[in-house]
Amino acid sequence: MKSDFVAEILRATGTLRAGDPAGATAIIRAALAAGGLGPESNAAPGATGEASRPSQWTAARVIEGSLAGEPAPTADKGPPSGPASKRRNRPLGEVLRILGNGRRRLGLDGAVRRLPARVPELPLPDGAEFRDLTFACAAGSRRYRLYVPASGSDGIEGLVVMLHGCTQSPEDFAAGTRMNEHAEEHRLLVAYPAQTAGDNAMSCWNWFQPGDQLRGAGEPAIIAGLTISVRDAFAIPPDRVFVAGLSAGGAMAAIMAETYPDLYAGVGIHSGLAYRAASDVVSAFAAMRGQSGPGLPAGDLKGEGGPRLIVFHGTADSTVDPSNAERIMAWHGGAGRITRSVQPAAGDRRGYTRIVREGAKGVAAECWIVDGAQHAWSGGSARGSYTDPKGPDASRTMVQFFLGTAPDC
Repeated sequence: MKSDFVAEILRATGTLRAGDPAGATAIIRAALAAGGLGPESNAAPGATGEASRPSQWTAARVIEGSLAGEPAPTADKGPPSGPASKRRNRPLGEVLRILGNGRRRLGLDGAVRRLPARVPELPLPDGAEFRDLTFACAAGSRRYRLYVPASGSDGIEGLVVMLHGCTQSPEDFAAGTRMNEHAEEHRLLVAYPAQTAGDNAMSCWNWFQPGDQLRGAGEPAIIAGLTISVRDAFAIPPDRVFVAGLSAGGAMAAIMAETYPDLYAGVGIHSGLAYRAASDVVSAFAAMRGQSGPGLPAGDLKGEGGPRLIVFHGTADSTVDPSNAERIMAWHGGAGRITRSVQPAAGDRRGYTRIVREGAKGVAAECWIVDGAQHAWSGGSARGSYTDPKGPDASRTMVQFFLGTAPDC
């Protein structure tokens, strides 16, 4: 969400609390009009309530059916467009309720767990480094952290680029995912680019902006340039470069897979959205709620020729609807034999459904639907935000998937 839009909504809230509802209404209407949501707009409405949660069985069947080529269920496309569908002017209370629901879905309300101003540094094995660096190119610059494993003295085996979610930082994301630990085990570099509050008020990657969905421009160009610089500096083989992300970072990972399929051999999307699932703030709310957006036709990525794909999503995710996992798998495309396995819950460990699509060269894509998991990194550490220690270990599973080894969780 653009910083000026967020600032205007916050200003309207302060004006309302100061006892000036008319002034608040004027500010909100101006902000909505600037975002295409004014009374003269034909845009689909934003998120206004909780979408129904599919059961584990339903989520798995929908994804499995889509992979097998069955038609996906028709999504709610909202009211028809045209002059007759133009919305009426809404009362201030209703507008604030709609905005409040949308803000909660993008993690903009006060209920979001805030991180301390400085996340404590993780302990490092002797010989390991967690470098604090900056990358700059014509498209812009970003700070990033680079984990160089102590085990890398015997040779670096690959690079994983990790894209954090909204309100997170590289340090927080590293702590929560524990990806550095797995990198140490497998001799991998891990790069954690940092989104700035200046580029997005909540430090979200701008996955919903058309200018940040293209090759050679915007945030994809910055992330790709950063990836190439690290890859080349450490002489990483092209087939050992991967990208993964959570939520907005997961949606940006999908963009990187689509715009730079020649750069990444594998992509991991956790609680994210498919490429071009949205084209503005309004459609972002709708996509997060589970409504289909203006994205590309199913199979556009051409799964056999693009990066291999692994998806994680929780059935109880109320921030990004689990139906987005099905859309991601459909976007990846490709044909092949589909297998499905169910692992029931055991003790305090969550159960999950794993769906695998075999390609000509082995597993092309797989999806893990985690029972009862919310909007959080499965199997992560409580030291970081948005983690679910009870779920299967997404970091370990992604690394094993990227490197072509069998999962052991």
